[in-house]
Amino acid sequence: MRTYISEIKNNEGQEIELSGWIHARRDHGKLVFIDLRDRSGLVQVVFLPNVPEAKDLRLEYVVKLTGLVKKRPENMVSADQPNGEYEIEAKTLDILNPAEAMPISVDTAGMEIDEEARMKYRYLDLRRERLAKNLGARNKLIKFIRDFLIDKNDFVEVETPMLTKSTPEGARDYLVPSRIYSGKFYALPQSPQQYKQLLMVAGLEKY
Repeated sequence: MRTYISEIKNNEGQEIELSGWIHARRDHGKLVFIDLRDRSGLVQVVFLPNVPEAKDLRLEYVVKLTGLVKKRPENMVSADQPNGEYEIEAKTLDILNPAEAMPISVDTAGMEIDEEARMKYRYLDLRRERLAKNLGARNKLIKFIRDFLIDKNDFVEVETPMLTKSTPEGARDYLVPSRIYSGKFYALPQSPQQYKQLLMVAGLEKY
């Protein structure tokens, strides 16, 4: 059964199974060190010579491994890391998916990378820690708003249509061509006003 990296502190002295991406790699001759990353964090993994496949590991490889959770020596503790007191002594390694050289790096904040490149490789860009934290913060904010409005104040959440008939007003229309009706277009709503009026007439006062 897979264990999340954030949970390894509860498994000291036990053999566990981890899955994730190779975030960093350091080859020290007979020993290979990697930082393994999953959605919950990072941990250092040590490969002894009895796991020869570790020599083939590269950044962003997807791997599954089993290993023993051990406390790191005091002089090797990374105090700035949540799992800095622990490391995994790998017993087995399974490379689930190799990766070619990354077109953009994912181990930095990404500020130094051209925005167009980040958007082109958005699936890689979203792997970086800064964006993962941003998505987590956004999720907490939306949950707070929903808890306040829906659970505590009896609002109803309604998703109004994203496409509608074009109703030219003062603002610019953004047209979307119809696949079925040649020469016809939908438009992105300039405002949800019409749908709000429908909801009010229907009796949904709080939405």
